[in-house]
Amino acid sequence: MTVPAGALAVGVGAARGATYAELADTLGAVLDRAGLSRTDVSVVATLTTKCDFPAILRLAESLDAALVALDAAELAAVAVPHPSPAVHARVGTPSVAEAAALHACGAGADLVIPKTRGAGTPSLCTIAVARRQVGRNGSTNAT
Repeated sequence: MTVPAGALAVGVGAARGATYAELADTLGAVLDRAGLSRTDVSVVATLTTKCDFPAILRLAESLDAALVALDAAELAAVAVPHPSPAVHARVGTPSVAEAAALHACGAGADLVIPKTRGAGTPSLCTIAVARRQVGRNGSTNAT
């Protein structure tokens, strides 16, 4: 699934103990700071091994967004501004949140919010947001 032009994709990285409250609070804070709306989110994307986490499932449901699961190879193929060797060692890709958000948007995506750690102590999630751009003639960018 590719995000519609102008819509947002939320990439989520999370540890098994991440809560819905931490995910929702983190997303709400970053969207507010960027002047973006939860209603513009059409996809929540994450690593395949994390797509059954209750907090991620609930986040997608609360946003009325599709949940997209991507494998480590798909995510590793996405160039991101903030790769992490530690994440790569744990899950096989140097990025989950940023790569998932960008991948869900397809070609021409802009990372509008880079990965942001959750506010929990310790932080158990990261959130990134990408947007699929509309071409100058009103058409969507190719995917």
